[in-house]
Amino acid sequence: MDLLSHLKELSALPGLSGYEHSVRETIRAAWAPFVSETHVDQLGSLWATKAGSGKAPRPRIMLAAHMDAIGLMVTQIVGEFLRVTAIGGLDARVLPGQLVCVHGKSELTGVLAAPPAFLLPKNIADGVVPLSEILVDTGLPGDKLAEQVKVGDVISFAGPPCELQNNLFCAKSLDNRAAVAVLTVCMEQLQNRIHVWDVVAVATVQEELGTRGARTSAFSIAPDLAIAVDVTHGSGPAVKDLPDRTFPVGGGPTLGLGPNIHPGLCAAIQAVAERLEIPHAIEPLPQHSGTDAWAIQVARAGIPTMVIGLPLRNMHTPVEVLSLKDLNRAGRLLAEFIASLGADFMATLKYD
Repeated sequence: MDLLSHLKELSALPGLSGYEHSVRETIRAAWAPFVSETHVDQLGSLWATKAGSGKAPRPRIMLAAHMDAIGLMVTQIVGEFLRVTAIGGLDARVLPGQLVCVHGKSELTGVLAAPPAFLLPKNIADGVVPLSEILVDTGLPGDKLAEQVKVGDVISFAGPPCELQNNLFCAKSLDNRAAVAVLTVCMEQLQNRIHVWDVVAVATVQEELGTRGARTSAFSIAPDLAIAVDVTHGSGPAVKDLPDRTFPVGGGPTLGLGPNIHPGLCAAIQAVAERLEIPHAIEPLPQHSGTDAWAIQVARAGIPTMVIGLPLRNMHTPVEVLSLKDLNRAGRLLAEFIASLGADFMATLKYD
C-alpha cells in the first residue's frame, strides 16, 4: 500500500460528523482485501473483521479510529451569502479566507469571508471574528444560490493537501483520517503474521460530537480488549514549554496512561515498542482522553482500553500537520502487539 496516496484520498473526502457515508465506502474498499468480512452498523460505523488462528471461540480485540471530520452547516441564506454554524470544534482564528465546498444540490466551491473590522460590532471589532459573523461566498447571486443550497446543508473544508519537508504531510481532516490509515497499515502487516485473536477494526462515526459510534460499536462487538487510535497535540515553537501536553511530530506515537487507560494493557504495548525499538512517549491523560476510548472503556461491564496517539500540529484546523513515519510506526506497533497476544493473555492481564 502507498501510505501517502491512501492518506491523501482519505483526507480529501468530506465525511462530516453524522454524514460519514462519503468516506465510509472508501475505507471499506481499502480494508476489504485484508479482512474476512465487513459490516455497517445502524449508526453508520464500519466494522472490518480479520479472523484469528486460535480455537473458537477466540478472544477479540477492537481497534477504533473515528472517521468523522469537523466542518460547517448552513443556518441561513442571506442574499448571495450563507451563514453557518459549526459541526464539531473549530478554531475560529483560522477560518477567514479558507476554501470550502458547499454540499447542496451540487458541490459549490466557496470561501469563508469575514467583514472588515469597521463593519463589525465594536465589542468584537478588534478580536477574533466569531463564526456568527463569518459568511460563505460562492459567487452565485441570491436567487441561484437559494436554488442550489438549503438550510441544513453541510460544508466541508476544501484546501488542497501538501507535502512538507522532512517527511511531513499537511491536510485537512487528518484528525482522524490519519488514525484510519494506521489501522490500514496494521491490517496489511497482519496479512503476513499469524495472530491467535480475532481483530475487529472499526471506523467510528460522530466522535467529534461525543464518541457516539464508539459507544454503540463497543457495546455490540463486546471485545476483550480495545485500542483507540487518535491524534494528540504536536509540539512547536509556541508550545515547547508544555512537555506533558505536546509531543514531537516525527518522534513516534504516544501511549496514553491515566484513568481512561488499563495500566496493564499500556505496559504490555510499551514492552512491545521497546522490544522493537519503536520510538514512543508516554502521554499523561489525567482525566478525559478526548477519544473513542472514553466511551469504549465503560461499555457493558467495562473493557480494558488503551489510547495510541499521533502527534499533530494545528489540530482542528484545515492545515493539520503530521509525520508519515509516526503513522507507519503506530501501524507496525499495533500489528506486532496483536501478533504477540496469546490465547491466555486475558488471564495474565492485571490492573495493578
